[in-house]
Order: sequence, then structure tokens, then C-alpha cells
Amino acid sequence: MAKGVAVAAVAVGAVALLRRASLRWGASDGEVRMALPGDDLLPEPDLQATRAISIAATPAEVWPWIAQLGQNRGGFYSYDWLENLVGVDVRTADRVVPDLQVRAVGDAVNLAPEVALEVAAIEPERHLVLRGAVAVDGTSAGAPYDFTWAFVLLHRFDGSTRLVVRERYAYLTGWAAALVEPVEMVSFLMTERMLRGIRDRAERTASLPTV
Repeated sequence: MAKGVAVAAVAVGAVALLRRASLRWGASDGEVRMALPGDDLLPEPDLQATRAISIAATPAEVWPWIAQLGQNRGGFYSYDWLENLVGVDVRTADRVVPDLQVRAVGDAVNLAPEVALEVAAIEPERHLVLRGAVAVDGTSAGAPYDFTWAFVLLHRFDGSTRLVVRERYAYLTGWAAALVEPVEMVSFLMTERMLRGIRDRAERTASLPTV
């Protein structure tokens, strides 16, 4: 009995550590605490994830890849095959396509053919903030939570870029956590791959030397 309790305690501890690590993959303590664009939209989130990556390219060279995120645009630079298993129908671009770029607040960034986020804030070469989840016909998608997804480009002293991505969830129902918490681990896997995908594409044609 005691052995079983000990094993269970270790398992719970391991899961807790893994969850904590996944919610801040690549981010420094300062970046986790840092106020970012979009935070004011959900000032008291029930769940927050802050992840980051260094890119040997200028913010101007990274930005076009951020600006064409979306199922209806340049994809998510992640695991297309996995997303397509659930009918997302996404194709990740390996080049910058001007016609696919978001331009203004209110533009739609699709997660799937029938579900989109909306551009809530945008400052080229600095940040892109997406919010909500609505059906492409403009009606509510029925999500039990409000959501923001911020992509922030921080200029570094050597000209390179620190890309910080933050997800915030505000639960609207008592059972929202039961949906969001398990999905967040999948989100971590997809986001980690997405950050690497953006980095690799931006560095491929960057003016700065990779390290």
C-alpha cells in the first residue's frame, strides 16, 4: 500500500513538473513575468503559457513569417500531418507570400476551415495579437473560454530577435478547465514545433549569421 502511494506521488510530481516546463518552454523568468501586448485583453487569465525562442534574424526578417500564420494563410509551421488528421486542411508555406499577410485589426486567422481567430492588435515587426474563436460566418464558435494568442518580437543588441509567444485563457464555464488543460499539452507540442519552424525559415534567408 505504502509503495503504491509513493509511486502515485512520484507520478503526480512528475506530471506537475512537466506541465510547468511546458507552460514556459524556452522562456526566461523575465519573459514569463513580462507584460506583453494583449495581456490587457484578459487581465486575469485562468491559464497562461509563455514560450520563446532566439532567432538569428532581424525582427523585419522574422515578421513576414508571423504575419502569414493561419490555416487560410501560410499554415502554422508545425506538424501538418497531425493537424490534417483532424480535418484542418493546412499546408505550411516555405516562402513569404505577400497576399497571405495579415494587414489590420479584424483580419481573420483561421485555426480550421470553419473556425477563426481575429486580429486584436498588430504592429508590424513588433507584435501580433489574436483573440477569440469564432465561426467564419461571424457567429460564436461556442468555446467555453476566451483566448488570446500573442506573438511578440523583441529586438536584441546584436540585431537578432527574441520571439515570445503567449497564450492566455479565461474560463467562461465551470468545465472549461477540463477541456483546456489536456489540450494545452498538445498545444505545447505544436507551439514548440512552430517556433522552430519560424526560426528555421527566417534564418534561412537572414542577413545575420546563424550561431
